[in-house]
Amino acid sequence: MSFFTDLAHQYIDGEWRTGSGSWDIIDFNPYNGEKLAALTVATVAEVDDAYRAAERAQKQWAQTSPYDRRQVIERVLRIVEARRGEIVEAIMDELGGTRGKGEYEVALAESFLREAMLIAMRPQGELLPSPLAGKENRVFRLPVGVVAVISPFNFPFLITLKSVAPAIALGNAVVIKPNQNAPVVGGGLIARIFEDAGLPAGVLNVVVTDIAEIGDALIEHPVPKVISFAGSDRVGRHVAAVAAAHFKRAVLELSGNCALVVCDDADLDYAVDAAIFSRFVYAGQVCMAANRILVDRAVEREFTEKFVARVEALKTGDPRDPETHIGPVINEFQAEALTALIEQALADGATALVRGRAVGNLLEPTVLTGLPDDSPILRQELLGPVALLIPFDGEDEAVRIVNDTPYGLSGAVHTANVERGVEFATRIETGMFHVNDSTVNDDPLVPFGGEKSSGYGRLNGESTIEAFTTHKWISVQHGKATFPF
Repeated sequence: MSFFTDLAHQYIDGEWRTGSGSWDIIDFNPYNGEKLAALTVATVAEVDDAYRAAERAQKQWAQTSPYDRRQVIERVLRIVEARRGEIVEAIMDELGGTRGKGEYEVALAESFLREAMLIAMRPQGELLPSPLAGKENRVFRLPVGVVAVISPFNFPFLITLKSVAPAIALGNAVVIKPNQNAPVVGGGLIARIFEDAGLPAGVLNVVVTDIAEIGDALIEHPVPKVISFAGSDRVGRHVAAVAAAHFKRAVLELSGNCALVVCDDADLDYAVDAAIFSRFVYAGQVCMAANRILVDRAVEREFTEKFVARVEALKTGDPRDPETHIGPVINEFQAEALTALIEQALADGATALVRGRAVGNLLEPTVLTGLPDDSPILRQELLGPVALLIPFDGEDEAVRIVNDTPYGLSGAVHTANVERGVEFATRIETGMFHVNDSTVNDDPLVPFGGEKSSGYGRLNGESTIEAFTTHKWISVQHGKATFPF
């Protein structure tokens, strides 16, 4: 199958359609600039078609047995397992990810599909007591109806499936709007897999479009009850405001500015390994990536020498080369923005321990230290291979530095004393924090989400059930009630 020929379309009510908008989204390979596909954007009318198809299909889908819904998700899993190699190839072409990145993303997606199979069976009702004689209170957990999923470019296959699979397993219908940089891996590919798994037409729809064409129609539309969004905090604020104005639930996974902290008793070789992965996985284009690496001054020199040596050994280049560690950033705009940030930091007084070259969308890794406390680069998300080394004196200073950011997604601390690490983690204003590990972690069972400008709401496990279902109270009066008038 040629993914970029067959799947570069709108998918509405079980039909592959060409959009009728006024312009095309061009899907490029970020490494070599090859044109993969051109997709004419969906219009407001097609967004309405997708939502209305989802609304119709959901009513019948919600009446199906959870066992039947589980079987569909199981078939999706088997298809992903069988096509893993093709999916990894698509990730390499459309996202510029290395083979290791693609395999990591697909393997984690498979884990979430296994959890979605179980989620289909987990919603439970309750029978609650009443102070009134003969009153029976039944509380049902029901699907919300239609869910809109707006996914990012960096892990589009995984992050889209994290919402789509459990939402469908719970009896909802879904409309996906993939990122313009990942319209196939985050959209058409997922639609085809569910189609091949036998999902009824209309339960899953994909619209490839942009706010320039449809405005806020995707969020304002009366059909969707939940908006699951992953992306920047700037766009997330807008999504949250529009959703709230229309009384919709929003689950927001937003930007990060994570820190990995190396204490004076850390295993330095292991901490270097964790820091390299945390900062440079998928060229640093991960919301959980460790932008900032904090090192206790007692071990600063030794850690820095080891870290810089490892960074200098990283190979930047063709993501299809098995020796490549760092492929391209997603597009020219991102490459130019990162280069400008580095140059500004150097102008403000930072020192480059490693200064990578920029060739097109390929950015060799850069390591900066000696940053002034008020340097803007310290407080923003860096979606690229740029590491900031920051020394500290004692845990109190480390806590202050880690928390000195508008974001609060993830982080990590390395120490020989696990309980010291846990106590440190409790002082950090993030939704997730890890002791003696990478900052980049996800688990199908554990609540995933951030604090502050990193979003609100949680996914995974029971949190996913909360996100995509609603409670309904139905009371039954046995015998006759008495009324006050």
